[in-house]
Amino acid sequence: MKISRRTALTSAASAVAAVSLGQRLNAADAVAGTKGHVNHSVCKWCYPKIELETLAIAGKEFGLHSIELLEVNDIPTIQKHGLTCAMVSGIPGGITKGLNRLENHDTIAQWFADAAPKVMNLGCENIICFSGNRAGQSDEEGIKNCAIGLKRLLPIAEKNNVKLVMELLNSKVNHPDYQCDLSKWGVALCEAVGSERFKLLYDIYHMQIMEGDVIATIKKQHKYFAHYHTGGVPGRHEIDSTQELYYPAIMQAIVATGFKGHVAQEFIPARPDALASLKQGVGICDV
Repeated sequence: MKISRRTALTSAASAVAAVSLGQRLNAADAVAGTKGHVNHSVCKWCYPKIELETLAIAGKEFGLHSIELLEVNDIPTIQKHGLTCAMVSGIPGGITKGLNRLENHDTIAQWFADAAPKVMNLGCENIICFSGNRAGQSDEEGIKNCAIGLKRLLPIAEKNNVKLVMELLNSKVNHPDYQCDLSKWGVALCEAVGSERFKLLYDIYHMQIMEGDVIATIKKQHKYFAHYHTGGVPGRHEIDSTQELYYPAIMQAIVATGFKGHVAQEFIPARPDALASLKQGVGICDV
């Protein structure tokens, strides 16, 4: 069949356009976090000026699976948009008054007994908890008291198929006197508790400040880590070339461990377009 020059040119142009479109879609997929190796999440508190539903709609478009550190009552809002809450918040006492003090255990246990069934019914799993501040307490006593409190909560966790996850935070810059401020302390607590229902939240930003050796720690201790948080060091801003950590390599190390949980962006955007910074962070971590 004879093809006219115009038809040939049109066909060629269409082919080029198709290739160009394919390239753009592939590039968009890479930014949107659709490679499937990482479950992306974000911490809502970093975006106080953005309504939760707005964040859910935008985040879903560029690859988020979760918005986290929400209390139980807020979770249905994001579920309408096909998202989950990978880390549920709300434990009484917060960061400073945690499980390292026996006098806090009754209040925490009462809250947990009420919250755990609700978290399960919402299809979520992880509930954040904290050691609390030292306030002169030794690390050994802190581990002992936290283990007592956690073992009290384990039957509730097992019954409701949820997990308690204690966050590792830095005590140098952001949370002075916080006790669970080193991975070795957190790992020692995990070993003292001895249950798959208790794990650690390895916050990369915080642990870079406290101890460094991020990739080596992930490779060695990953079985104790149920969750990861990001953040640029120093300053806790964007995780791009403006800071000292190279997140693609860190994420490759996490993926190589077989990790199937979530990695949450927890940086405070320094740029006017906060959602653009979040989209960039998701793209950087999508390895």
